[in-house]
Amino acid sequence: MSTIYNNDILYFDGVNILDLALTSQTPFYLYSQKIIIDTYHQLKNDLNSEIFFAIKANSNQAILKLINQLGAGADVVSIGELKRALSAGFEPSKIIFEGVGKSKEDIEFAINKKIRLINAESINEIIMIDEISRKLNTTVDIGVRLNPNVDAKTLDKISTGRKTDKFGINIEKLEEVIKLIQSLKGIKLKGISCHIGSQLSNIKIFENTFEIMKKAAEYVLSNDINLEHVDLGGGFAVNYEQDVNDLNTKKIGEITKSIFKNCKYNVSFEPGRYLVAKSGFIITKILSLKKNSTINFLITDAGMQTLLRPSMYGAKHRVQALNNLGNKLVNYTIAGPICESSDIILKDIRLPSQKINNYLIINDVGAYGSVMSSNYNSRGFPSEILIHKNNFCNTYEGQNISEIIQQYKIPDWI
Repeated sequence: MSTIYNNDILYFDGVNILDLALTSQTPFYLYSQKIIIDTYHQLKNDLNSEIFFAIKANSNQAILKLINQLGAGADVVSIGELKRALSAGFEPSKIIFEGVGKSKEDIEFAINKKIRLINAESINEIIMIDEISRKLNTTVDIGVRLNPNVDAKTLDKISTGRKTDKFGINIEKLEEVIKLIQSLKGIKLKGISCHIGSQLSNIKIFENTFEIMKKAAEYVLSNDINLEHVDLGGGFAVNYEQDVNDLNTKKIGEITKSIFKNCKYNVSFEPGRYLVAKSGFIITKILSLKKNSTINFLITDAGMQTLLRPSMYGAKHRVQALNNLGNKLVNYTIAGPICESSDIILKDIRLPSQKINNYLIINDVGAYGSVMSSNYNSRGFPSEILIHKNNFCNTYEGQNISEIIQQYKIPDWI
């Protein structure tokens, strides 16, 4: 994205961000369409495989429509995400339904929409899909999410591929799974998948996982099953503390090509964070300055209700001043307005001396930002603005307290 300071005013893709801040209710999310497009094409070229965007990372309808137009499929983990994908224009044949908590109603909806695959995450789910399929007098293509028991060496809260994690079916049960599926009349096994975690940067871990999945695919084929899809997950690391990505996705593409050469099935990935993280920013206003002991606090209107990652994961997002860019630097701790001690956005950051009503920019929040926001402390959801070639559009209007209150119904007996 083109970032230019002119007279100490920041412009993104030709849009004056200070003017936008002065005319919009803060905090708000800001997305760059150019970054999404450039990142998608770079990743597609590097991997040379099918890409299914993990909608859980960012479910803004405008962004979903854009990613669909770029050629990606959709990876969904709930009925709500499936409906979002369909509404954004994704063809059912390019939608994969994962997730550990599918209800019977969810599965029936997915079957009726004729999506590409329902990826089962347990033996019970396999049986349930078969029962629903036979009730509907049809046969359903399914995939099986395997748990390869790989420690991704990432944060415990975002590790998903160990045998003690809740995701997938233990790969040691593959023989049992195949025998079960072959005994059932309402389903056909068409794919296997895995996802071992997020923020993965160790190439060797990817390579090890791919080798395991290759062996699993060969075993499935050896049982006279027409395997069509092998999905290798996502989890590609994003470096939040610098303006670069430190994962060599081209190398991952080369490893994939080497391991899966001459295979009889399609290989795909399901990235979410990597595609959109760098495209997003939060514009937040400084509400108060205070000094407790030796700590200089900047209290902003964006907090854990706007961006949960710092409080939940200890994540660190780069923050910069939007205005008042003088030479005097001060060591600040940036804290949100929420009545929780954990509502800290970033500690010990040096910024130009700030004052009330100045604005800050929180970087790299395009993934797991707005989708994890909340109404905690009765604060409304933030609006979301998309920028493209000197233009901007408010793609989500946000929410105010009046709208929140109107959603409640008071019973007659009160």
